[in-house]
Amino acid sequence: MAAKKRISNVGKEMSFLDHLEELRWHLIRSTVAIVIFGGVAFIAKDFIFDVLLFGPKKADFPTYKLLCAAARFLGFEDSFCFSELPFRIQSRTMAGQFSAHIWTSITAGFIIAFPYVLWEFWRFISPGLHDNERKTSRGFIIIASILFFIGVLFGYYVVTPLSINFLGSYQVSEQVFNDFDLSSYISLVRASVIASGLIFELPIIIYFLAKVGIVTPQILRKYRKFALVIVLIISAIITPPDIASQIIVAVPVVVLYEISIFIAKGVIRRQNKKAKANVT
Repeated sequence: MAAKKRISNVGKEMSFLDHLEELRWHLIRSTVAIVIFGGVAFIAKDFIFDVLLFGPKKADFPTYKLLCAAARFLGFEDSFCFSELPFRIQSRTMAGQFSAHIWTSITAGFIIAFPYVLWEFWRFISPGLHDNERKTSRGFIIIASILFFIGVLFGYYVVTPLSINFLGSYQVSEQVFNDFDLSSYISLVRASVIASGLIFELPIIIYFLAKVGIVTPQILRKYRKFALVIVLIISAIITPPDIASQIIVAVPVVVLYEISIFIAKGVIRRQNKKAKANVT
C-alpha cells in the first residue's frame, strides 16, 4: 500500500483497480474503528440508554428546564413545564431489546469515530490534490469534526426533545394511550442526531463545491429563496409539525447557509488572486 502511494506521488498514475483496492482498505479501517468504538458503547449500555437515549424522555432534561423557564418569563403557557411525559416505551419483539442495543452501539461508534473516518477519507483523496490545495485544506478534519459534533449536540438538545415532547404528548383521543415501540423511539433520536450532524457540514460541502467551481457566491445568493424553502422542508421532516419547532431548527441552518456564502466568496477571491499572480 505504501509503495503504491509512493509510486503515485512521483508521477505515475494508479490504475482503476489500484484505486478500488486503496478505497477498500480505507473503508475497512474506518469500519474497524466504528466497530471498536461501538464495542465500547455496547459495554457502556447503562450510560448510553439510561442517561443519553432516555434522557430527553425525563422532565428534568436541561432543554425542558430552559424552555419552561423561558415560557414562564414570557408569560406563555407552561407547555414545556411538566412532571412526566404521557407515554411509555415498550419492546414487542423477542429480539427487540438486543437489536436496539446492537444498532445503538453501532450508531454511537460512528459518531465517536467520525473524525477518524474523515481522516481516512482525507487520506484517500489528498494524493489527488496539489500541494497548495492540501495546505489550504489542512484544517478540514478538525473543522468538519467540530461542525459535526455541534450538529449532533444541536440534534440531541434541541431537535430530539422538541420532537419527543410534541409527539409523546400528542393524542387524537383520551381513549388512546401512547405506548411507543423501543425501535421507534430510538429511530427518532438517531435520525434527529445524525441528520443534524450532517446538516451542519454544509459549510464544508460548499467550500469544496466552490473549490471545483460548481458553486459560486452569486449562485448561492440567487437561489437563497429556494434554499430557504428547502431548509424549511428539511426542518419539517426532522421536527414535529409545529411552527415554533421548525423555526428553532431552521434558524441555525439559515445561518450556516449565509456563512457558506462568505466561505464561497473567500474561495473565489483566493482563486482570482492566484490566477492574477500566475498571469503576471
